[in-house]
Amino acid sequence: MILNQLLKNIKPVCIKGDTDIDITGVNIDSRKIREGHLFVAMRGTQVDGHTFIGKALEQGANAILCEEIPAETKANVTYIQVESTEDAVGKVATLFYGNPSAQLKLVGVTGTNGKTTIATLLYNMFRQLGYRCGLLSTVCNYIEGEEIPASHTTPDPIELNALLAKMVEAGCEYAFMECSSHAIHQKRIGGLKFAGGIFTNLTRDHMDYHKTVENYRNAKKMFFDNLPKSAFAIINADDKNGMVMVQNCKATVKTYSTRAAADFKARILECHFEGMYLEIDGREVGVQFIGKFNVSNLLAVYGAAIMLGQDPEKVLVVMSTLKSVNGRLDPIHSPEGFTAIVDYAHTPDALENVLKAIHEVLNGKGQVITVCGAGGNRDKGKRPLMAQEAVKQSDKVIITSDNPRFEEPQDIINDMLAGLDKQQMKKVISIVDRREAIRTACMMAKKGDVILVAGKGHEDYQEIKGVKHHFDDKEVLREIFHS
Repeated sequence: MILNQLLKNIKPVCIKGDTDIDITGVNIDSRKIREGHLFVAMRGTQVDGHTFIGKALEQGANAILCEEIPAETKANVTYIQVESTEDAVGKVATLFYGNPSAQLKLVGVTGTNGKTTIATLLYNMFRQLGYRCGLLSTVCNYIEGEEIPASHTTPDPIELNALLAKMVEAGCEYAFMECSSHAIHQKRIGGLKFAGGIFTNLTRDHMDYHKTVENYRNAKKMFFDNLPKSAFAIINADDKNGMVMVQNCKATVKTYSTRAAADFKARILECHFEGMYLEIDGREVGVQFIGKFNVSNLLAVYGAAIMLGQDPEKVLVVMSTLKSVNGRLDPIHSPEGFTAIVDYAHTPDALENVLKAIHEVLNGKGQVITVCGAGGNRDKGKRPLMAQEAVKQSDKVIITSDNPRFEEPQDIINDMLAGLDKQQMKKVISIVDRREAIRTACMMAKKGDVILVAGKGHEDYQEIKGVKHHFDDKEVLREIFHS
């Protein structure tokens, strides 16, 4: 594509060189630059892409998009200066890949919890309804059944548009994606056209990045502020932040609730470990999920499907066949008669929801043993809150390692234990080794009990000192059950 065409949606401060040149690729990673590429110098939280301009030129870049033109420039290279490369990169990437989001019905899901479940269930539902679809999620990206591993909840703008372009090429009509607060704030979704957006809920998370809950909330709100008039916005009316999200929203706003009057409403009729029987908008349906929070997730899925023009009866028929997402309330039954549940819950609110769901089914007929930890080099403020939540709703708690990253596991555990008083500590033991913690929980459990192994869910690794070691909670449980 000719460079001047790529620049039509941005406002350069200064251009040095010829814009009538062919660009064969766009990248923010200098290592991926090839002959004829445009290198975008991004100022990240860890590194400044401007320091890699020289490397990009060595790799064959013939154009540089930057916030500061280098003092020494090459005669055969075009330099485009903009106020913010973060703001410009999405617009450039969208044009380079042929504006793929405009050729799909793209639905974004944002909120603290439920993003993966809702996006994945929409993807699975629409495929069952006969449509070709794509999915961009924390667990994995899919293009009409083809698995593409995910490294972030939301990829960078260039990778994102490349994936969406592949979806268009594969004949996809719909795409469903998680939109993290980081991605919204860093404008990774800049330039994309959304057919709809979903807000799940908002609780404390990512304070290491956003610093305050207000900043975190405002990052989520930006997504709805930018939805076009032609789109829909579906919000959880049971969350106090729901209406805040759509204060400046131009899209058609719809609500869902399990408690109050709303456009999409549901209530639980029966609940078992195998699933629930629900009433959704006056129709009864059996689903293979448990927990009130999953009723909310299913309502969001139902509402989005209706807003995308699907028949309510067909939607409910397909909903009855959908299964839980990998690592979300995943039950494994032991030969001894107790149940272990693996879940990704890694925030106080998520832990509360999962434990409530377990108690709804147990109904006082068994004990709950929780194994949980907290991630290293992340928001330290939620560590004591997670320990408190685990103790509040469990009979016994084992505090252990999650992904310690570059922190000492015992230091993280100590931060969690600091939130407990002497009485609460009577329920708690700490075991640094996660495998041993899970094994100990299994030794404690009796017939009819439930063990919750929280924090990692679908992850099949532990990140320690910059190295990812293979570790899968479900795998470990199965080994223990059959040892």
